[in-house]
Amino acid sequence: MSKFKKKKSGELPPVSTASLPDIVFMLLFFFMVATVMRKNTLMIDNKLPVADQIEKLDKKNLVMYIYAGKPSSRYRSSAGNQARIQLNDKFADVSEVKAFVLAERAARREEEIPFLITALKIDGKTNMGLVGDIKKELRQVQALKINYTTKSGSATDNFK
Repeated sequence: MSKFKKKKSGELPPVSTASLPDIVFMLLFFFMVATVMRKNTLMIDNKLPVADQIEKLDKKNLVMYIYAGKPSSRYRSSAGNQARIQLNDKFADVSEVKAFVLAERAARREEEIPFLITALKIDGKTNMGLVGDIKKELRQVQALKINYTTKSGSATDNFK
């Protein structure tokens, strides 16, 4: 008969690091897939109005965004308190909307141009005169597909 011997020291075996690179790469791929990079830094306060009959756009890569609203608190000292237009990452004047649309069209392939949509992300408290001026500029360059970006909800929430 044999005797069983007990271990005298309470040491644990070393941790195997063979699967550590696999774990690191899985985390890396997860964050690469889950991270969404913003195209533009929002320089205005943009509390979108609420609507109850909305549709999602199918192809967001065919959308060019025009933002309008009061400058955020960080930019009020340089841009003032009046509602401004933001095109890409800079404040712009109404007269620059035409050049923006033409530059966006020039950056696209020829077959995509008829499907381009101009999305207006307008703050709920922005004066409609500014929106009308933007629409007038868009009509002059034949950018007639306009989308008003809103949040989902009851339209009566806009009056609160």
